[in-house]
Amino acid sequence: MSTRRAGTQTAYPWGDEIGKNNANCAGCGTRWDNKQPSPIRAFAANRFGLHDMHGNVWQWLEDCDHANYERAPRDGSPRLEGSDCHERVVSGGSWHDGPEFLRSADRGWNTFDGRLNFLGLRVGPRSLLLKVSGKAGAAHTPL
Repeated sequence: MSTRRAGTQTAYPWGDEIGKNNANCAGCGTRWDNKQPSPIRAFAANRFGLHDMHGNVWQWLEDCDHANYERAPRDGSPRLEGSDCHERVVSGGSWHDGPEFLRSADRGWNTFDGRLNFLGLRVGPRSLLLKVSGKAGAAHTPL
């Protein structure tokens, strides 16, 4: 289960439209749009209690980039097989991107040694990961 999706089936955890003041992106209706990252907790938490999961900065995932989801793990563990892993998956979009890049299902990639001012990471406790996934053996979900 994705922490970004927060148990929903919509494009964003608040619905299918970006709306205004739900995230920081180019066209999200905030004072930071297409200018800079917003402060932490600038937007409401999702159903899992996590803030700022869409926009602001692209978030690194542990997964290696692949052209499709064939043979991808179904248990939430990272996809590390079948690629040289020089390219890693990023998700969530950024203050620099349009709303279509902030959708829960959207993914991008960057080289593992890439450095950009709209790329970051999220650190979370393993206990949250296990709570969200509902599986004691789950090793990965974007946090």
